[in-house]
Amino acid sequence: MAAEEGSSRVPLYQQVKRELLQAIGSGDYSPGAPFVTQRQICERFGVSHATAVRALNDLAAEGYVVRRRGSGTFVAERPLRRPLQAGGSISCVLQFQGPHVSQLLAGIEATCAELGYRLYLTHCEGDPRREERALLDALDHRADGVIVYPAQDGAPESAYTGLLGRGVPLVLVDRYRPDLATDAVVADNVGAGRRLTEALIAAGHRTMATLWDETTVTSVRDRLAGHIDALRSHGITVRPDLTVLRPFGALATERRQALLADLLRGPRPPTVLICANGYVLAEAAQALLALGFRIPGDVDLAGMDDAGPFDVLPLTAAAVSLPSREMGRRAMHLLHRRISDDGPDTGTELMVVPVTVRTRQAARAHLRIFGAADTPSGTSPALPTAP
Repeated sequence: MAAEEGSSRVPLYQQVKRELLQAIGSGDYSPGAPFVTQRQICERFGVSHATAVRALNDLAAEGYVVRRRGSGTFVAERPLRRPLQAGGSISCVLQFQGPHVSQLLAGIEATCAELGYRLYLTHCEGDPRREERALLDALDHRADGVIVYPAQDGAPESAYTGLLGRGVPLVLVDRYRPDLATDAVVADNVGAGRRLTEALIAAGHRTMATLWDETTVTSVRDRLAGHIDALRSHGITVRPDLTVLRPFGALATERRQALLADLLRGPRPPTVLICANGYVLAEAAQALLALGFRIPGDVDLAGMDDAGPFDVLPLTAAAVSLPSREMGRRAMHLLHRRISDDGPDTGTELMVVPVTVRTRQAARAHLRIFGAADTPSGTSPALPTAP
């Protein structure tokens, strides 16, 4: 049985309705073709007659199916698309919170206000089930369009195809999903990995290790590809013990310290640790401090992006600055264009926004981190905190 009582907090008739919408969206029922009957819904889903009636009534009220007296229920001839009008609604589905996500949202919000949309926001905190529910809710509430920052190992493909099959415009932001043909607005992640690595090479580093947080999303894999390309183009050997998708951010404190100790006390230690973002960089700095390493001096740090609890540049040799607000702005403009059908259909679009690489030489100040034994007072200096 596809829908079960208690399988989620969503009422049973809505679960049935969503299953039927996904079947329409995936092409199981062609426009104009006869749709399932109440009896068939009861048999297929194991639900009561009242539940089947309510699911069908909702589909008919929202224009997904039409009833013809004496003939039965049929799939609507064309996907339901509400005409663009003032006061349209946008569903925005984001993950976690922090400076990068806040700036993404600021760009989306400002553009929504400019274009006259209401914005409905859901923070999913990296939970695929919450992401799936948010997408299905957007379909239920007939959002004019949807912007999604997908979670790692996010909502199932069917949650997205349910929207796409009903003609609801959808734009992904920050990363794309290779399994879905959708519009997306991303930072130049390949360029970020390449340009950061080249800046470190110019600063004299030739042995670099990577430390990541998420490891399966496209933004991370594209950054790693750019890093490897830069190493190879400069004749630097790509070492599998250093250039690897290593989930540092998810490790316990003891395991972080053990990993860094193995890297830095080995026969050919890296001179710089390239961190996925400012959060990983802060964790790496804390672990290095506990191990008694000096930053810089014994080892340096770099950031694949500057999202984190504080400005990472004073503590790094170089860091990538993400165009977060601009990404949000462009994502909303692209979504508006899809909603309004402004211009010919050119297929899905991957919009890549340039990044900036900042180096220590451009910073107004530097930070040096020493272990307790190295400080004159014998006290351990604290890491910088957010203002």
